[in-house]
Formats: sequence, structure tokens, C-alpha cells
Amino acid sequence: MSMQDVIRVEHLSKSFNGLPVIRNLSLSIKRGAVFGLLGANGAGKSTTIECMLGTKKADSGRVTILGKNPWKERKQLFQRVGVQFQEAHYQEKITVQELCEVTQSFYKKTDNYKKLLEQFGIFEKRKNFVSELSGGQRQRLFIVLALIPQPEVVFLDELTTGLDARARRDVWKILTSLKKKGLTIFLTSHFMDEVENLCDGICILRKGQMVFHGTVEDAIASSPFDKFEDTYLWYTEEEMGNEYL
Repeated sequence: MSMQDVIRVEHLSKSFNGLPVIRNLSLSIKRGAVFGLLGANGAGKSTTIECMLGTKKADSGRVTILGKNPWKERKQLFQRVGVQFQEAHYQEKITVQELCEVTQSFYKKTDNYKKLLEQFGIFEKRKNFVSELSGGQRQRLFIVLALIPQPEVVFLDELTTGLDARARRDVWKILTSLKKKGLTIFLTSHFMDEVENLCDGICILRKGQMVFHGTVEDAIASSPFDKFEDTYLWYTEEEMGNEYL
């Protein structure tokens, strides 16, 4: 059981108005792994996540998360999956505490949100309106909301955008400790140091097509570079690719 693929994506494709956004994407992720989906803006990362979660309908392919089909068994599945969306739209006039309580009410089993707020350093903001939080505090709140259902799998989109260096490292530490307890984490990130720090496996998308799938070390080894940031740019920028061929 522990070695099973917690997430499986097979031949996923999606077009908008005849333009392919995801092309024949396949990947698998084991329990307790941290997996990074990388790519430039517009490479198809958000659409991939939305199709995986079933919030957008893929044109073709198959997805299973924890052995369930998110398009058909969404309700049962989402009792066990946490999701943090970028730019989540919450009513401005709701306090942090109220938002956590509302979120708790959707789930059968939940974690103590006060403990989570404390862990993420925003407990003292619990009586504030969400609209009063700084970008970084809001970002940490979104991660707390994703962790409230004590999920087995969590999807984190643009994990630490807007966080300062200290806060980013704190978030990494917490996620690493959750991973040790068996949480499977699927994330997108623009920060290569974050990816190197956290990810067991990565997939790099370019124009909706997977151009690399494996470990950060493998990616570097298969490129002409010895730094991951250069490797990533080499994989994602067409112009550069040609110069080195």
C-alpha cells in the first residue's frame, strides 16, 4: 500500500478553442513524496491542476487520486485532499477565524486550525479580516486552509509567492515534517531553491508538453549545466535550446 501511486495521470490532454494547453501528459506520484510541476507562465500548470482535480474537464486521459476518479467521485475524494488555490476569492469581510471555521464545517475530520495558525505564525491575526492580512500572511492562511481537513494529499499552487526568505524557510520546514508523516504534496513553484529543497520528483512543462520528468539531479545531469536554475531555463526556453544544440 505504501508504495502505491497516490496520484496517477495518464495521457491527459486539454484544448481551449482548438489550441492545445496540455498535450498527452502522464505522471505518477508515490505516497509521501513532494512533487513539483514547473514551467513558465502560460505553460499549462494551473490548467493541469484544474483538470487533475476535476474543476476543469479534460478532453481526454485519466486521473486517479487515492484510487478515486476526481471527476466522478469528487465528494468522497475531497474529504481526503487539501487544495490551496492561488488568489482564492474570499469575502473581504470575514475574519481569519471565521474562514477557518467555515472551512472546517465542510469536512468530517479536521485538524485544530488554531494549532495550524500558530505553526504558520499567524495565530495573532485570527480576529483580523482576511482583507487586512499582508500578501505573505494571506498566502500562509491559504496553506492552513488546505491542511485543515488533515489531508492525505495536498495541492499547493505557487506555494510561497509573496513570502520573505524567513517565512519561506518556515513553510518548507513545516511541509517537510508533514511529508515525514506521510502527506503527499503536489506543488507548483517559480522558485528553484524551493524546488531543490522540497521536491523528490519534478515535471517541467513547456507549452503544455512535458519536457522533463524525474528528479532535480537527473534534470541537471541531462542538461549542459551544473545549476538547477540554468537547467530549468534551458528546458523551458526554446531560444536557448537551439544555441546549445
